[in-house]
Amino acid sequence: MFNRELAAFGFEKTGNLINRCNPDLFAELCQHIVQHLLSQKIGIDNQILLKRFQASGVQTNEDELKKIVHGVTFLFRWFMQVIRHVWNEEGRHLTEAERTKGLVPVGQLVDFQWKIGMAVSSDTCRSLNHPYVSVELRIADYSGQIASKMFELTIPEFQNFFRQFKEMSASLETV
Repeated sequence: MFNRELAAFGFEKTGNLINRCNPDLFAELCQHIVQHLLSQKIGIDNQILLKRFQASGVQTNEDELKKIVHGVTFLFRWFMQVIRHVWNEEGRHLTEAERTKGLVPVGQLVDFQWKIGMAVSSDTCRSLNHPYVSVELRIADYSGQIASKMFELTIPEFQNFFRQFKEMSASLETV
């Protein structure tokens, strides 16, 4: 799991020791380290962790456990420095993008198709001769999935729809 990353920082054997842990045990170890880094704990009690490791079947000693704790603590501190650096460089852009997402929760309009049709008959009426407009909207959500929404409007409904789009367009141009 961490072999290559830890070896790059001089902790060659630590990765092998971590791989012997089950995920729950490793998560518990990480919680202890994070609590220490956040100053919620004065230190990490290796004796308690050693007993937990041995109780879960991981054969290790206190020196190996210290290496695991030291290696993971080093990585957490390094990760925090990298995250802080990236946040200082790009955080403003991320928060601006997040605010923009909140403004348009329905996604992004990808395509707008329309066509005029004539309803000439139906199951209940033999002679309609009624014009309509079919509209298809293709919308991409934030995960990138594109969905099609189709609906039909009468000519007066479509004219109102068109007028509202023109008003929205004019409003957006003033922003």
